[in-house]
Amino acid sequence: MKLAVFATLLATASAFSINKADIGKAAAAGAIAFGAAVAPAVAADVGAGEQIFNANCAACHAGGQNVIMPEKTLEKDALEQYLAGGRNAKAIITQVTNGKNAMPAFGGRLDDEAIANVAAYVLETSEAGWD
Repeated sequence: MKLAVFATLLATASAFSINKADIGKAAAAGAIAFGAAVAPAVAADVGAGEQIFNANCAACHAGGQNVIMPEKTLEKDALEQYLAGGRNAKAIITQVTNGKNAMPAFGGRLDDEAIANVAAYVLETSEAGWD
């Protein structure tokens, strides 16, 4: 039954001329209707993230360490273990934006792009190993 309905819809849709812009709009509307987030993929700037990190985070996290809670470093394994959601950009962005325990929230101080850049820097540097 479902296959027959799909085939009918497909045949009906193919009878119309649809331009690429309409397809894009329809896809976005469909994704929103089904709860999928549609956002353009934008690469974060690791170099900018390093500058922002040095200006805002290094006082407590120099060299990937943590002067307040020494076990909760920015090392790869510690991020995976202690960061809510594990070691990934989304979890780092959430932590930096909202803060947690002794860590202040930077959401009111830094814009979303700056926070994404810091997350990219932390991820890349934790992968390479902090110096």
